[in-house]
Amino acid sequence: MRVVLGLLWSFHGVQKIFGVLTDHQPETLSQVWIGGVIELVAGLLIAVGLFTRWAAFIASGTMAVAYIQFHWKLDFGDGFFPAVNKGELAVVYCFVFLVVAAFGPGRFSLDAALRGQKARVAAS
Repeated sequence: MRVVLGLLWSFHGVQKIFGVLTDHQPETLSQVWIGGVIELVAGLLIAVGLFTRWAAFIASGTMAVAYIQFHWKLDFGDGFFPAVNKGELAVVYCFVFLVVAAFGPGRFSLDAALRGQKARVAAS
């Protein structure tokens, strides 16, 4: 799940930064473009399982900001609901990244491999 989640999210960053398969490319260094950099870098880190907890925590916060600022827009009427404001994917990403941050990358990750290597060095 972590690999697919990270790769899917990183592709959103590729779209924003490089304009791949999209009609809209944000201006360089705009808030949306910087969000794309976060999506690309954190998505790849999550996919390979390196600095996973930090990358997932930052990704979760990025999606919380995306939902509040670009979908919900503090509309306390019908616009509050993700099905109405088209923010469902942002909410799902936000909470799944939070789960990854809480539970970690799992045993098939670079984090686990590096942790195992450190344990072997300390034991010798």
